[in-house]
Amino acid sequence: MRNDAVTSDTQDGRSLVARLVFGSMAAQTVRAAVRLRVIELIGDKERSAVEVAADAGARPQPMTRLLRALTSLGLLREHTAGSFSVTPAGAILDPSQPGSLASLVRMYTEPTMLRAWEHLDDSVRTGDIAFDAIFGKDFFSHLKELPELSAEFNAAMSQKALATAAALPHAYDFGRFTTVTDVGGGNGTLLSGVLREHPTLTGVVYDTEEGLSQAPATLKRQGLTTRCSLVVGDFFRSVPEGSDLYLMKSILHDWTDEQVVTILTHCRKVLPPAGRVLIVEPVLPDVVDAEAGQLAYLTYLTDLNMLVNVGGMERTRADFEDVCRRAGLSLTSVTPLERADPYCLIEATAA
Repeated sequence: MRNDAVTSDTQDGRSLVARLVFGSMAAQTVRAAVRLRVIELIGDKERSAVEVAADAGARPQPMTRLLRALTSLGLLREHTAGSFSVTPAGAILDPSQPGSLASLVRMYTEPTMLRAWEHLDDSVRTGDIAFDAIFGKDFFSHLKELPELSAEFNAAMSQKALATAAALPHAYDFGRFTTVTDVGGGNGTLLSGVLREHPTLTGVVYDTEEGLSQAPATLKRQGLTTRCSLVVGDFFRSVPEGSDLYLMKSILHDWTDEQVVTILTHCRKVLPPAGRVLIVEPVLPDVVDAEAGQLAYLTYLTDLNMLVNVGGMERTRADFEDVCRRAGLSLTSVTPLERADPYCLIEATAA
């Protein structure tokens, strides 16, 4: 009985390790699907691999193999031999559909993003940022030199923000504020979601020139150009005055504790007595929850991505309390953001 159990555990372990090792191949399979526009070419119909190959400028036999691999990943369905349709999960790869993650796929499978991962062991040994050593500059300086990649990064971050933008306006009492500044707000997706649901609120999207490049189109599309302004700047130098709420989503995890304290200190300097700082990021538990499943898996991989590419980290509540304290802020609450796991709302006031 015990030997059978051991054998079963060993088989399960081997299967798990194999799935993890082949994970990078699965990611490149999805990347190929996006680059070849497979999902768009199939659309809402059932189409043959021969038809898809012709429209994609590819050869039929390799296309059939790709489509079958995508089927095994749950993104397509094969009805009869060589005939495929798109599953609901696969439809998320169509850039024309609401909630698409096509830009996210392109960015996170981009060779520039992945090069540093080849040196994860070096970063673990030294604590150094692998990206900087490989490219001779930091990640964001590199993006600044590559406008197309920078635009892809902005689009990917916007796609990541969609679920949060839908959930956040209903999860926090924005009605007690007059003006909110989204620090590092990118193309304005997150703040637009808040402003649409709170018509008395005005807003500011604050970011670098590159970060704001797509924000005018977002505000125009959402009909918010008269209620939201765009301010170019560097949050390591200052943040704009005049708001009673300073919002940051997925900003602090990009940076070291010392850099985070600098950003938060700038927010503290302009925070009115009744103002708040609202941070939207995952909050790691003190001990890994083995039952937390895929969301925990993604969060810890994101933590390693911060290590190798930008030098930041995901943080525990104690970590957030520490950086807030050092910036003259007091952390008042941490609340899970429903329908936008794994994010939490971390609220801080002037200490």
